[in-house]
Amino acid sequence: MASQLSAKRQQELQTQYSNFKSNLQQIAQKIGDVEQETEEHKLVLETLEPLQKDRKCFRMINGVLVERTVADVVPALKTNSEGLKKVLDDLLKQYKIKQEEMEKWKVRDFHIHRESLPGSKDCGWSVHGSY
Repeated sequence: MASQLSAKRQQELQTQYSNFKSNLQQIAQKIGDVEQETEEHKLVLETLEPLQKDRKCFRMINGVLVERTVADVVPALKTNSEGLKKVLDDLLKQYKIKQEEMEKWKVRDFHIHRESLPGSKDCGWSVHGSY
């Protein structure tokens, strides 16, 4: 019975660990997406800045290509770019918080329960290893 509880607890720990890793991977993916979009905005702004303000350009809005002038598009792009930077900062903070939560969990919950697992000294899990 004790080994069943230990195996069950080991499974719970593995599930919690997997959930932490999955959450971190999802946030990292969002960070990558926002970074890419920010870079695209930067490139477009660099291309449009030297152009005459009354020159026509095209912008995709909700999947529809619309004709505008450089003077119309540049301020909107700058606003969007600033918003993306804020989102990126928020995602980086969120990632750091989740990472700290995971580290606390590894030290607190995992370490406490690791000692009670059968064969815990040789279970292959490391509290301070890289994951």
